[in-house]
Amino acid sequence: MVDYRDIQAAAERLKGIITPTPLIHSAPFSEEYGHEVYIKPENLQITGAFKIRGAYNMIASLDAETKERGLIASSAGNHAQGVALAAKLLNANATIVMPKTTPLIKTEGTRKIGAKVVLAGDIYDEAYAEARRIEKEEGLRFIHPFDDEQVIAGQGTIALEILKELPDCQCILVPVGGGGLVSGIAIAAKTINPTIKVIGVEPEGAPTLKHCIEQGCICELPRVQTIADGVAVRRAGDITYEIIKKYVDDIITVSDYELMEFFLMLLEKHKLVAENAGILSLAALKKLGGDPQKVVSVVSGGNIDVLTISAMIDQGLVNRGRIFCFSVELPDKPGQLLEVARILAKKNANVVKLDHNQFKSLDRLHRVHLEVTIEANGHEHISEITEALTAGGYRIEKIY
Repeated sequence: MVDYRDIQAAAERLKGIITPTPLIHSAPFSEEYGHEVYIKPENLQITGAFKIRGAYNMIASLDAETKERGLIASSAGNHAQGVALAAKLLNANATIVMPKTTPLIKTEGTRKIGAKVVLAGDIYDEAYAEARRIEKEEGLRFIHPFDDEQVIAGQGTIALEILKELPDCQCILVPVGGGGLVSGIAIAAKTINPTIKVIGVEPEGAPTLKHCIEQGCICELPRVQTIADGVAVRRAGDITYEIIKKYVDDIITVSDYELMEFFLMLLEKHKLVAENAGILSLAALKKLGGDPQKVVSVVSGGNIDVLTISAMIDQGLVNRGRIFCFSVELPDKPGQLLEVARILAKKNANVVKLDHNQFKSLDRLHRVHLEVTIEANGHEHISEITEALTAGGYRIEKIY
């Protein structure tokens, strides 16, 4: 098993290679969730994610002959770019197998660094199977994204940095896919301070490690479905399972809707962009509870395409009660639209979009269908608006 000395050695190897990512104290998250919250922004890391740490440490430990034969890896995106860059820096050729569903920003980023990209399967596990087939066929060295001791040691360097900067940290929240990141962090953190809590965070649609811990063995999920593509793994690693079972205090799951909500909050409050998987540790703040403590949320990556950013913002606005869309049928007589507008104005609701359509109503000779999208200041504000419209004699239906 990986030990603390392996992680210290990895930190030495990574000097001058990785980008420093100092902790960011979050006043907004601290105020909202009752803990003193810090962000470890690995979305600002070179290649946009923490994966370069483990990939470089692993490849740097290989002999020259192995590197000359060539490397192969499977990845949902961030490990791909980590391996590609590490291979380039260490003069090795790399082939990366990625799911066909991988965001374009990740596939193109990997190609631009210099690796050969092969697209196979719809999820990570299918890409993994293809990479292992190519490994045997071409005699390449497989660089595992999480179930490798040198990779785990590299990821553990994050904990060294956190506890050097914040020695009295009491809890570290860590995104979990296959478990390499949380394994390395847990070993390092628990060695430095055995009382610190290390909590993994998984999406509800891919609770791989949580399921394994509950079942008491490594088992494969029949399917995974989550917007957090970077952690959509059906089977945990053999090494990571044993480490997590021994060192990780708990595993929290969060929904895709909560990820969308926290994406918007991180963007608005700190002007930081993170990918869906990277936000897991922030979304877990909502479920942490307990007495106030110093908490570090590891934001693991920021590789996300512009179209996904747009969709995340839209849904985040809805989840936070910032956008409210409803419909109402009005009597087809003068002044009705003006009356609805008057109620909305009185409640300080900003109309974003309005569709006044007679042909949508079932009784189009006597009634008019009105669909309104407004900007609100949260769910309480939406409740006030709804009550005011109801008191005015209007029966509304929420659309979103």
